[in-house]
Amino acid sequence: MKKLRRALVLMLCLAMMASLAACGSSSSSSSDTTAAETEAAETEATDETAGDEDEESEAADSSDGAAVEINTDNIGEYSWFLGMDSSEDTVTYLYAEKFAELVNEYSGGKMTITLQPNATLGTDAGMFESIQTQDGVNFVVQTTAPQVNYLPELAVFDAACVYSDIEDVRKALDNEDFMAEIEAIYSSGGYKLLGYADQNFRVLSCNTEVTTLSDLSGMKIRTMENNNHISFWSDCGANPTPMSFSEVYTSLQNGTIDGQENPYEVIVSNALYEVQDYVIVTNHLPHILSLVTGSLLYDNLNEDEQAVLEQAVEEAKAYAREQADARVEDRLATIEASGTTVVEFSQSLFDEMQEAAQDEWETVKAASGEDLFNAYIQYAE
Repeated sequence: MKKLRRALVLMLCLAMMASLAACGSSSSSSSDTTAAETEAAETEATDETAGDEDEESEAADSSDGAAVEINTDNIGEYSWFLGMDSSEDTVTYLYAEKFAELVNEYSGGKMTITLQPNATLGTDAGMFESIQTQDGVNFVVQTTAPQVNYLPELAVFDAACVYSDIEDVRKALDNEDFMAEIEAIYSSGGYKLLGYADQNFRVLSCNTEVTTLSDLSGMKIRTMENNNHISFWSDCGANPTPMSFSEVYTSLQNGTIDGQENPYEVIVSNALYEVQDYVIVTNHLPHILSLVTGSLLYDNLNEDEQAVLEQAVEEAKAYAREQADARVEDRLATIEASGTTVVEFSQSLFDEMQEAAQDEWETVKAASGEDLFNAYIQYAE
């Protein structure tokens, strides 16, 4: 009986062990399957999230490339001309070229701008008049000096020796309140200012080393036909001589004039260093590059078409500034390699010239208005 009882207990134990083993195996298998399914689901979810993030990133990248959404289906077909008096190897041309490229890109190829450098469409003054009426010239890139005869308040940029650091100039040109006033001036004359870039500073080239103001006494310096420029050089003791730029090289060569003032870009692209012994880094005026069209053109564009121009000019302006900075050293190297001596910037000479410019400042202030003048010079040290 005891043996039978032991046998029954043994059989019962074996049965229980087998059952437990089966349950354990089933549980383990189920656990493994659940883990695998969970891992797969998590992986899929991660992939989907990554995909979403990629899509968001592409949208952000697109946003960085074009600050506004432009519907190219809402853009008409246009073919325009952009004029300038500068040659191809200048920041002026690079600014215009980048603008034209971006306008074509953002319009889906519907807006095309043909560049006309080297004054092929006329003088600075003539082209500025033409864009107002849209008579043969649609856009222009030029410095502000010739525009003063049409928009007297722009004389604010003729104030000499205000800034000696181009970054301070750019702070003024990036000030939204100041630029709103400048844009209103253009608008009042029938123009649309699209943007300002720069070609760094204007400097003096001559055949005499200049280290003090007295060295300028009697020097015949070619200037633009701008009364404020002429007044400034007269106040410095020089003999300013307005002259068409096309005559400058020959006049320097034969001694009709002693010197001229322009950015490094112009001195190099026109090889003026060949007929000058010195380039004096005076930094007396920033060479601001305006990209302008007529209100007649701009106001007749729809919002998408205007957005193309606005976005293109913002990027072209940044590009032009980069090029202006990058090319300075190269231009100086070319000048020095020719045997022409570069006289480095002198704060003492700048201070003397600034003191001499005070009467000119008053003239400029009267033309531009004291508030605009003060807004412009606010970043000067």
